[in-house]
Amino acid sequence: MERNVLMVQRSTLTEAEMTFVRGQRVARLGTSDEHGTPHLVPVCYAFDGQCFYTPLDEKPKRVTGKKLRRVRNIEARHEASLLIDQYKDDWTQLGYVLIHGRAELLDPKDETHAHAVKLLRMRYAQYRTMALEQHPVIVITPDRVTSWGPALSPS
Repeated sequence: MERNVLMVQRSTLTEAEMTFVRGQRVARLGTSDEHGTPHLVPVCYAFDGQCFYTPLDEKPKRVTGKKLRRVRNIEARHEASLLIDQYKDDWTQLGYVLIHGRAELLDPKDETHAHAVKLLRMRYAQYRTMALEQHPVIVITPDRVTSWGPALSPS
């Protein structure tokens, strides 16, 4: 017998998902170019309960700023995905939160930019000595949130 499963689309995280997201240190940012060619990179992030922020920081890269593929992709198509996951050999600790949303670049002059930089510096000591206020920050506003895993189950 075939069962119909109703999936509710939501744009906000549950309390368990928020706890999980705040407990992880790295995510994978997925973007695509104007032709739909996907691009995936690991990123550091901060979450303020509504949006996710990831900086264009001073870690070594082959190109910088607006030349980064993720930046060009966001300028071409504002859709992005952010995967925050946890792997453990104890599979009762597996889990992920997948965010699909709208990505935009926050210019350093934008008032939200300072908020994002503050959150990122609180979360990552390495950012306290970087000039994040001089570079754009990517903001992702969730449109759709999905999650899975025993690690997200309430204790």
